[in-house]
Amino acid sequence: MSDDTVPASPAGGDATEEASDFIRAAVREDLKKGRYSYVRTRLPPEPNGWMHIGHAKAFMIDYYVALDFGGQCNLRFDDTNPEAEDLAFVEAITRDSRWLGLDCGDDRTFFASDYYGKLYELALKLIRKGVAYVDDLSDEEIRVYRGTAVPDKHNITLTPPGKDSPWRNRSVEENLDLFARMRAGEFADGSKTLRAKIDMAHPNLVMRDPVMYRIKRAPHYRVGNEWCIYPMYDFAHPLSDSIEGITHSLCSLEYEIHRPLYEWFIREAETFPSRQIEFSRLNITHTVLSKRWLKQLVEEGLVEGWDDPRMPTIAGLRRRGYTREAIKDFIDRIGIAKTNSMVDIQLLEHCLREDLNRRARRVMAVLDPVELVIANWPEGLVEELSAVNNPEDEAAGTRTLRFDGRLMIERDDFAEIPPPKYFRLFPGNQVRLRYGYIVNCTGFEKDASGRVTRVLCEYDPGTKGGNAPDNRKVKGTIHWVRAADAVPIEARLFDHLFLAERPMEVEPGKDWKEGVNPDSVQTRNGALGEPSLAEARLGESFQFERLGYFTRDPSDSEGRPRFNRSVSLRDTWAKIEKKQA
Repeated sequence: MSDDTVPASPAGGDATEEASDFIRAAVREDLKKGRYSYVRTRLPPEPNGWMHIGHAKAFMIDYYVALDFGGQCNLRFDDTNPEAEDLAFVEAITRDSRWLGLDCGDDRTFFASDYYGKLYELALKLIRKGVAYVDDLSDEEIRVYRGTAVPDKHNITLTPPGKDSPWRNRSVEENLDLFARMRAGEFADGSKTLRAKIDMAHPNLVMRDPVMYRIKRAPHYRVGNEWCIYPMYDFAHPLSDSIEGITHSLCSLEYEIHRPLYEWFIREAETFPSRQIEFSRLNITHTVLSKRWLKQLVEEGLVEGWDDPRMPTIAGLRRRGYTREAIKDFIDRIGIAKTNSMVDIQLLEHCLREDLNRRARRVMAVLDPVELVIANWPEGLVEELSAVNNPEDEAAGTRTLRFDGRLMIERDDFAEIPPPKYFRLFPGNQVRLRYGYIVNCTGFEKDASGRVTRVLCEYDPGTKGGNAPDNRKVKGTIHWVRAADAVPIEARLFDHLFLAERPMEVEPGKDWKEGVNPDSVQTRNGALGEPSLAEARLGESFQFERLGYFTRDPSDSEGRPRFNRSVSLRDTWAKIEKKQA
């Protein structure tokens, strides 16, 4: 964890209370002063990808701020870019937000495309007021005329004045005519735009005559070919907020520079005065939270899809085994700030580990099996052992395990020549078999390639349950499954999708995709589990003893059950948190 990686603030806090005081203080002050008589927030996702955990943070802020003040939260899809948007993305975002418990309801779900007619009328209003004009400059020419921010010799950023477009001073009548003809489809794509007439010398480049409409002949997933001009986000977003009567437009810090434009459009359009308030966006180590980059991972086949268990999408996290409670706990703990920071992914894993520790049933599974034979086990004898389902939950009860002289254990629980401080099986050493007996390793067998195929042991009949009457010291305890009734399963072990702690900070000349971890998933096709795993429900989570928390893949098909490791048992974060305390 680097020095500027933030652990949690406040630890164990509540995102709906302490962590977001500056937002709630602003809302409370607005109500007190009579600026608004109610509270209405919104989450405005663009339907060009699936919802990720960064969106979840933003949605929770919107949702719970409204809830705390007895208000409403709208889900509005800002669908103003027809080439990138799709109904499938709408359905995915709706599904995932509702799974998180953030259900605005069908009556509070809207689309910017619902307002295309109204937005067009507001654009006409701005033209009539003389604060909007039709421009013939190309996109590239607009960028050149606008200018760029450059550092001077003292590394102070300067923004030299931009240059007015030759068509900036067209008459209101000409602009109205040209804009109507743009709407009618008389001009080629990219040949004309509608721009706001603000200030080409403004120190904020966003305010230098931003584009409001562009010509784009592309079918829209909701309105088809009804429109050939589409509003730009910076124009549609504030006015959609205003149309819906949004009181507080809560958004991440990258939109702070856009706030003057947000307020300008509302003021000039003379519509409901929605207020924008910014908070820090979510950044997590070893994780990319850019929808554009995530989309590239999907489209270039670097992951299985938007719901790949390595992805930070809500669908991916859910498929991996993350619970809504763990995600909310994580967001509560990191709090809400006014400055961006990096959160260690270990905190997210810690929140899941804590939640699954309380709810997940314990079972035993062997990922890389090798046979263990108890040579002195009575022939034909099968014993029944009692195992605790969850020591954190008495109500979970116990289960019965069948035990005999032929078991399967983890291959790395045996060593022909043990390394230092190795307390598992090796010739002459004793271990406890979980819930069973103490056994002593007497030998092993290999195949022609030198691979160990069988571990030979003898058991002590007086040590059932792992208790030694003579109080002998047995340091190792290993898990097992009975060979006769073990269930074949597939286990997938995941590591970080990106090796670098900050994968979005790419050196010049390098492709960010080079940072994808080639070993981010390992599949164990020959794994074996307790018989009960054959009946595991899709999405059901377990603790595989000594191995971690695993979840039956919700996308599993018929056949061998597939389990995704949600998180390991080792909790580095808890140690860090304890040390800091």
